[in-house]
Amino acid sequence: MKDFFRQNGILLLVIAALLSAITAVSSMLLGGFSNPLSNVLGILSTPVQGAVTSFAGWLEGVYSYSFERDALAAENEALRKQVAELEQQAREGQAASRENKRLYALLGLREKRRDFVFEPATVVSRSSTNWASTLTISKGSVHGVAAGDCVIDETGTLVGVISEVGLTWSTLITVIDAELEMGGLVERTESAAIIEGDFSLMTRGYLKLSYLPENTELLAGDLVVTSGKGGVYPSGLVVGTIMSIHTDPSGMSRYAEVNPRAVFDRLVQVFVIKEFDIIE
Repeated sequence: MKDFFRQNGILLLVIAALLSAITAVSSMLLGGFSNPLSNVLGILSTPVQGAVTSFAGWLEGVYSYSFERDALAAENEALRKQVAELEQQAREGQAASRENKRLYALLGLREKRRDFVFEPATVVSRSSTNWASTLTISKGSVHGVAAGDCVIDETGTLVGVISEVGLTWSTLITVIDAELEMGGLVERTESAAIIEGDFSLMTRGYLKLSYLPENTELLAGDLVVTSGKGGVYPSGLVVGTIMSIHTDPSGMSRYAEVNPRAVFDRLVQVFVIKEFDIIE
């Protein structure tokens, strides 16, 4: 190889010089234009570069979409939790407000009726059929509850009368139950009558005020309370308001349909009157 370069060195130098000259002349003639080899390389590489650029852009878009989607999902989940917490706080606030109203009303009742000995209880279940209207509460004989005790709400409105007692539970018939009967009084006129349930009225959520005095003019809206006559039940418990007055089919007496004040399907807490002063 060394002999080859020694023997042909001058020739190689001449060839190299010619190539340099040709390259220089080409550059001058082309005036900044790319040479044929560059053109060939450019033609071959341009589509590839375009495809690579497009693919990179697509990948970047997919990544951005994925990232934004995950971020939105996380944000939505956080918002859902926040809304749930706010709704729970609102429910708790409403429950606390209702409880405060009940306690405030009960405090007023205690001030008015210091003769009452109460036993608070929670409504456990309700039963309303064509034959009966009853509630089951959470207090029984171990709490001093007995059959015949009146049950009221926090405003002093009569809910019903205890009919059956267990150790830790009791059942009461509501004021519209056909089994209920007690002395009543129309507050405005002080007219005495009998408060009683009626099968035909019970299905409509009403009760009857029977044996109305003949010479007393009663009006729709008159308030009906317990009379306390006989000492079996306390006096002055609100029962409801008169809706209409009718004559008995026999024509011998009048009666009134009464809309009870207590709202049975909304009751949460009730109070059993275990003791009271008898007023004759």
